[in-house]
Amino acid sequence: MKKDSSSQIHSAPSLIGRAGGESEPSLKQTTAQGLIWGGFSNGVVQLLGALFGLWLLNILDPQDYGKMAALVIFSNIASVLQESGFTAALANKREPTHEEYNAVFWFNVIVGVVLYIILFFTAPLIADFYNEPVLCPLGRFAFLGFVFSSLGTAQRAHLFGHLKVKQTSIMQMASITISGIVGVCLAYAGFAYWGLAAQSLVYVASITAFAWYFSPWRPTVLRFCATRETLKPAWQMFGFSSKLLINSLAFQFNNNAFGVLLNRFYPGGHIAGIYSNARKWDDMAIATIGGMVQGVAQPVLRESAQDANSTGLLSAFRKLLRFTCFVSFPCLLGLALIAEDFIVLFAGEKWHASANLLSMLCVYAAFSPVVTLYSNLVISRGKSTINMTIGLLNCVFVWGGIIGLHALGYELTAMVIFYVALNIAWLFVWQASAHRLIHLRWWHAFKDIAPFFVFALAVMAAAWWLTRTMDISWLRMFLRILIAVVLYVGSLWLARAQILRESIAYIFKR
Repeated sequence: MKKDSSSQIHSAPSLIGRAGGESEPSLKQTTAQGLIWGGFSNGVVQLLGALFGLWLLNILDPQDYGKMAALVIFSNIASVLQESGFTAALANKREPTHEEYNAVFWFNVIVGVVLYIILFFTAPLIADFYNEPVLCPLGRFAFLGFVFSSLGTAQRAHLFGHLKVKQTSIMQMASITISGIVGVCLAYAGFAYWGLAAQSLVYVASITAFAWYFSPWRPTVLRFCATRETLKPAWQMFGFSSKLLINSLAFQFNNNAFGVLLNRFYPGGHIAGIYSNARKWDDMAIATIGGMVQGVAQPVLRESAQDANSTGLLSAFRKLLRFTCFVSFPCLLGLALIAEDFIVLFAGEKWHASANLLSMLCVYAAFSPVVTLYSNLVISRGKSTINMTIGLLNCVFVWGGIIGLHALGYELTAMVIFYVALNIAWLFVWQASAHRLIHLRWWHAFKDIAPFFVFALAVMAAAWWLTRTMDISWLRMFLRILIAVVLYVGSLWLARAQILRESIAYIFKR
């Protein structure tokens, strides 16, 4: 007899621990602590970011955000080139040596400085591409961020590889607070988009400073005569990290396609700013959930891969998958439910056009942490070529689709619908890779994902229907949140969902 959704959720193995035998206490406890601390810190970081973001939205206009959106892709690509996938490469090693960390540190610093010099002199070309002269000085200022970032890559990799989630959480919360205060003060002083650039720069500088404080690792002084020997371990890792580098570049091109193309299609930055605002809240929600999983997924999957029990990795991945779906679907679909009320109430009527875009983006965002988990699985197996290929193909489809739709006369809404549908469908590509690598059956993946999606979707539909006739925005938003939380938790509790009971028990125990 086939099990229904309720029984499937109930019969799911424990969130913490491995099937086929009890896991080692250290890994079990570290995983749980990482998930809880990661969830808490990401929640606080995104809450602080939201507060400062709403403050800035009420001061600035869409054009200000549009100008920054035009530059983000250049900063992000330069940062990816500077980091070159070495953080993941170091985390994928069981015991990285001092020499390997040292090589990564100096490689990042050298590349970071060189890239900044290149972008400094090409800034006028960027301004000409968008026909926005102000982007030249603004870019030269904003691009300093990845130089500061290069000074802390090895330290952040050390914290990440050793699952120092608590320390990482503290440095993120402190940095978002410091940078937020700077951004708001400058915006009030009339610096507009310069305040946004300064906020980003201060955040990166603060993260780097805190990484040095929390990480015990320190670089060895680079001697000019021994530069080649010092950097040798980095080149030895480059075979693995180079594929991650290409994948990260594809991700940045994918993520920033709208920022580039909308500024090109619609000069002035207004349309790009409207989209940028919707995407910002969407990305913050993704970061809250995805960051919780990202902080522990690769190290845990790497440890599980070393288990003599061949089912250890499969079991660990399925538990992380269920936990990700359990949290991601209600949170992101819930944001889609309240998007219009949230945007208009807290950001103002001038941002109303962002609300529908945010609702659509949240549907894709609900699946984004799941994709992140699949990506970490591929990396943990050392198959960076697969990661690279999937990322490149996705990038080609995204850019081709957006450009094609614009050429056919379609507006922004159609482009966003296409983007959302494509990225959800791409989950099937990742599942095909998981099936090949760890023999995760399609039916098992469906049973791990579908029940939580169905529960969350039904709950959001019920919350919308029960409040659809209410006219008071703040009350409608409050009731939708309350109804959704009560129905989701209550329905899973009645379904005897083991993952819910274990999560509640662990939180109260701690």
